[in-house]
Amino acid sequence: MNLGLEGRAALVMGASRGIGRAIAAALAREGAKVAIASRSREKLDEAVAQIGEAATPFVAAASDPDRLADLPGEVEAALGPIEILVANAGGPPFGGALDHDLDEWDTAYRSLVLAPRVLAGAVVPGMKERGWGRIVNVGSSSTREPIGGLNLSNSHRMAAVGFLKTLSREVAGSGITVNTVATGRFGTERLADASGSLEGAEEAARQEVPAARLGRPEEYGDLVAFLCSERAAYITGTVIPIDGGLLRSAF
Repeated sequence: MNLGLEGRAALVMGASRGIGRAIAAALAREGAKVAIASRSREKLDEAVAQIGEAATPFVAAASDPDRLADLPGEVEAALGPIEILVANAGGPPFGGALDHDLDEWDTAYRSLVLAPRVLAGAVVPGMKERGWGRIVNVGSSSTREPIGGLNLSNSHRMAAVGFLKTLSREVAGSGITVNTVATGRFGTERLADASGSLEGAEEAARQEVPAARLGRPEEYGDLVAFLCSERAAYITGTVIPIDGGLLRSAF
């Protein structure tokens, strides 16, 4: 299936490892020119070595809105106008509803809510002019069913979905789609840290996930590549779960 991504410029945040790297690799395989952003230059270089010459690294942290305001211009100068934006930020610290101080709330807000707002504000005008654009937010199943011990993620990812749903309705007539992917359990370093080990996470998934396994980051990347494609032009304003059937809710 030709996804129509050949030569399109994409910016993928949090792309130095895990799900973000898998998304960047999937877009690169489809012929996109991919700007990969992360706060660690060392990890970015590792990602470029894996993805190949289609990837161009940019150092930027999702929690730094001033840096994010400049980033799209730098990407455009290097690769051309951004036609695909993937908003992806690492998960905030674990904890209950009252376990975090206000500085931690502020950092989570900047990473999970302000970052998509700043980046979208920078790329949407150009997308409108060209009549084509794709924005995908890496979210969480916690926006459907809040997860115990993940209060900061529960709270701020819901706020991000509210913003992106509003945006999706405003730009749909300009050929721009805006979607969120509700992430379930994937075999990443973050999940390994939360579970004590990746083996422990796999064992829990066999018992708790209907598909009886963790998701593979490559599977996530394939879904996002499709959402960014010509074939997905009528899919917008949605929250799409990818979780092996873990969510119990009907909608």
